[in-house]
Amino acid sequence: MIRILLVDDHPSVCEGTKTMIEQDPDMEVTVSYHSPEALEIAKSQEFDVMLFDLNIPVISGLELTKRLMGINPDFRILIYTGYEISSNFNLLVEAGVSGIISKTASREQLLNAIRCALRGEAVIPVSLLRQLRRSEVRLSSIRNDKTMEDVSINEREQEILQEVAGGSSNKDIAAKLLMSQRTVEYNLTRIFEKLGVRSRSEAIVEAKRLGLIHNGEFV
Repeated sequence: MIRILLVDDHPSVCEGTKTMIEQDPDMEVTVSYHSPEALEIAKSQEFDVMLFDLNIPVISGLELTKRLMGINPDFRILIYTGYEISSNFNLLVEAGVSGIISKTASREQLLNAIRCALRGEAVIPVSLLRQLRRSEVRLSSIRNDKTMEDVSINEREQEILQEVAGGSSNKDIAAKLLMSQRTVEYNLTRIFEKLGVRSRSEAIVEAKRLGLIHNGEFV
C-alpha cells in the first residue's frame, strides 16, 4: 500500500483529491487541513509521498517542507498547488521537493507524479524546467524569498512564541534561546507583523487560535 499525506486548508480540495487518488486500490490518503497538525502527523507516522499545498496558513508548504527535510532528507514531498509558483521555484528546489504538480492536473497526471516521486524522479512543469537555463530568473527568485516568509511562522519564531506564552521576558527568552535581547525584540516585531497584532497578549491569543501554541502553555 502506498501511503500518502495530503495537506491543504481547503476541505473540498482535500476530499476531491483523496477520492481521485484512492480510485487506485494501491494508494491510501491521510488528510490534514492544518499545517501544524500535519507537521506532527508526518513526524509520528510513515508516508511514502506527501502532497503539500504551497499557500497553507501558519506554516506554508515551503516552510513545512524545510522542517521535514531537516528531519529526514529522504522524505518525498510534492507541492500540489493552483497558484503560479515561478517566483518561489528555486526556493522549493533548494528545500528538497521531489516535484510540483498543478491542482488542475488530471487523475492520470497526479498518479504519475506520485509514482515518479516514489522512483526518485523529479516532476517539474516544462514552463519551470525552462527557467533553469535563465540565470536572471534564479537571481530574481532569491531576492523575492521574503514572499513566503511573510505568510509563514518559522521554527525559531515559533519557539519565541512558545516562551512568550509561558510568560518569559525578553531577557529570559534571550538567555534560553542563546540570542541577544535585540534579536528577540526584532523577531517579536516580525511575529507581530505576520500575525497582524500589536502586543504580546494579542500575539498569544492569535497564536493559540492558529494552533501554534497549546492551552497548557498559557500562564
